[in-house]
Amino acid sequence: MEEDPETGNSSRTERKALEKAKILQRERERKVFRLVGRVLKKPEAERSEEEAAALLLHREAVDELGRRQIRRNVLKRKQEEVFDDADELKSKVKQLAAAVKQANHLVVYTGAGISTAASIPDYRGPNGVWTQLQKGRTVSSSDLSKAAPTVTHMCIRMLHKEKLVKHVVSQNCDGLHLRSGLPRHALSELHGNMFIEVCTSCSPAREFVRLFDVTERTSLHRHGTGRRCSHCGSELRDTIVHFGERGTLEQPLNWKGAAEAANEADVILCLGSSLKVLKKYACLWSMSRPANKRPKLYIVNLQWTPKDDLAVLKIHGKCDDVMSLLMEELNIQIPEYDRAEDPIFKLATPLRPEEVQSHNREVLAAPDGQESPSAENQQQPSEETSSLQGGWFGRGYNKGRRKKKKKAA
Repeated sequence: MEEDPETGNSSRTERKALEKAKILQRERERKVFRLVGRVLKKPEAERSEEEAAALLLHREAVDELGRRQIRRNVLKRKQEEVFDDADELKSKVKQLAAAVKQANHLVVYTGAGISTAASIPDYRGPNGVWTQLQKGRTVSSSDLSKAAPTVTHMCIRMLHKEKLVKHVVSQNCDGLHLRSGLPRHALSELHGNMFIEVCTSCSPAREFVRLFDVTERTSLHRHGTGRRCSHCGSELRDTIVHFGERGTLEQPLNWKGAAEAANEADVILCLGSSLKVLKKYACLWSMSRPANKRPKLYIVNLQWTPKDDLAVLKIHGKCDDVMSLLMEELNIQIPEYDRAEDPIFKLATPLRPEEVQSHNREVLAAPDGQESPSAENQQQPSEETSSLQGGWFGRGYNKGRRKKKKKAA
């Protein structure tokens, strides 16, 4: 059945009129909000009669702007860093030490906050990557190859050696837990490791540990590194799990180990994590159990986390400071990071001659007196190519650079 031309024209005219009315209505609402916003910024004593009348007339706009301000204030408070004073910090660490001693199965969850002392920026802190990008600022480049395990990394490794920590679940991709000497069976790197690329065509998946960040060419849903498996010839892929992806690799993610550890845990210690991502992993929190049967939760973080209300104790302090005090309370010496003992140099697989030009990342320098497994085949990048481009961390850095270039243009 054919549409009557006159009827068709009429319906299109009505739709256009309706769309125009909606646009005009939104513009009127914006004008009202701008007017009310300007008036509310003035002290009440300085408002004219017309302005006071406008507030009475547009009561709904006043209430909505009030609700928005409350939400902004709450968000601002959550982003603020809070520090416990020295006496309170010591008192809280004593409580934490008692919990560590009494725990039968202590599991540690770690986030970006434990690596800031290694000059690796976190994400949601005042100077974090995402915080800076949200403010329209660029993120400065960081040479991740110069990062070394922090005091916190070394404390965790020692606590595991002393059988006080059973398992470590980390969101970090920097590989510093592995480099601290923590055994791999005791570690779950849920979001991957920047030094590891794998061949998923081999069964089981074959790992290749490198002495450089393998993620230069990779990003969300694009994980090929450009190098090939020396056994089957298939393209290698990184192990990074980006936001919006689901990690399926057995290693280094080790989800099985993380879930088993969480299930057995009677105490969970969260270090330097906002927990905004970890909270979504239900298997880590035993939320199906009655509240009195769940692991006791201890949190060390300077900012608010969504698990604060469930914590037995929240410590507002830097991770290195808290862990140093904890080791003092436990009377355990903190080992220093020794580059000569860094496992990555023994685990690393040399690049083949045809792969020498396959990356522009800085290569980890071998310890004094040692030659790295791939020293002959590694190419040190020039100053022009050594800045971050792509990859798990550089992706955010480059996003900031692109914004700056557009503004300049």
